[in-house]
Amino acid sequence: MTRSVDRRAVQIGSVFVHHAMATFANFARQRLLRIHKREPARRGAEHFRDALLELGPTFIKLGQVLSTRPDLIPPTYEEALSSLQDSASPIPFRAVRDAICHELSRDPAEAYAFLGEEPIAVASIGQVHPARLADGREVVVKVRRPGIIATVDSDLAILQRLAKLATWGWSPLRRVDLVGFVDEFATTLQTELDYVAEGESADRIRPSLTALGVHVPVVIWELTTSGVLTLERVHGAKITDLATLDEMGVDRRAIARDVAYAYLVMIFANGFFHADPHPGNLFVEADGRLAMVDFGMMGTVTAPVRAALVEILLALATKDSMRSAAALRVLGIVPNDVDEVRFAAELERLTSASFELPVGEMRLAPLLADFMAVSRRHHLRFPRELGLLVKTVVMCEALAARLDPTFALPSLLATFVQSTFPPLLDT
Repeated sequence: MTRSVDRRAVQIGSVFVHHAMATFANFARQRLLRIHKREPARRGAEHFRDALLELGPTFIKLGQVLSTRPDLIPPTYEEALSSLQDSASPIPFRAVRDAICHELSRDPAEAYAFLGEEPIAVASIGQVHPARLADGREVVVKVRRPGIIATVDSDLAILQRLAKLATWGWSPLRRVDLVGFVDEFATTLQTELDYVAEGESADRIRPSLTALGVHVPVVIWELTTSGVLTLERVHGAKITDLATLDEMGVDRRAIARDVAYAYLVMIFANGFFHADPHPGNLFVEADGRLAMVDFGMMGTVTAPVRAALVEILLALATKDSMRSAAALRVLGIVPNDVDEVRFAAELERLTSASFELPVGEMRLAPLLADFMAVSRRHHLRFPRELGLLVKTVVMCEALAARLDPTFALPSLLATFVQSTFPPLLDT
């Protein structure tokens, strides 16, 4: 085991060295040709992304998690890593059948009246097949990729070792708690590998989303284990398939509002939210109902962070820049050596500039990007759940805007705050 880990560590090192050298060569060429100064940073970010992609599932997931941490990485890297997608060849159907048989302790033909051989989705961790139960219900079967647990465990051990060495050898990394970040990533990834945890997350979030008219597929627990997840199948148009939505007669403005409102409720009422609102996880059914799938990546928001975020919402609703600056400040742990005057001035400038626009024309994404840039300059260390929350809000706003170009999340925020937290409006 140790020898295989060492071989993998050498492979990881060689891949990163190769891409680092390519980045340096590209930088030197651009300097000679006097290419725009942003280009080297962009190419460096792309080489980093390509290295992660080459190293497989653990590192692809690492890049996806890093893309949710704009407090740790600059915008060029966030943009490059946001484009990371799982890249994997399909699992042979024989291996799928063997995995189901092992996990369910019975032949797939006994568990399902029908099991489609062609997958409807393939990822580095697992893949999804269509199926039907004996009672006629249509379901999907999510099967974990054979051998993935051992691969991930080996990679995580290497990452944890590298994090300790890097922090010991380079003091600036101590500001970002690299060891803590890798430990947190390990927990997140190991949870995502456990389909029982995903099913439990779906069950936990379903009541509040159902109350909002959002369809969360039912988990078929008697056919679910940590390696196989059987769910009610969702039929509908992908939420970004605008032509099909229009053919269906769907009110896109209403769907945009429904998506955004569902996320506000999950974040601020539940403190537990679906953290992957990309188009492949959101559908509109024939009756116009919104459906949400894939609860492998979930975010949590602690009570103190929720309270601080509510303060920000109130500031947006009332255009109170001083209140906003104070609320933003308490979200991070400010280091002892921060320049208090400069930090306060930057926050005031940032929030004041955002309030020059009417609430109905404001966009949160640029404001959050500017705030994260300020946070990086002053080395704020954020609560770990905040980065994922910020990324989710930005993705949700962009998705709603694709459905309805006139959509303004701050307007909905103001309405939400006034209806949900009325006692705080007078504070």
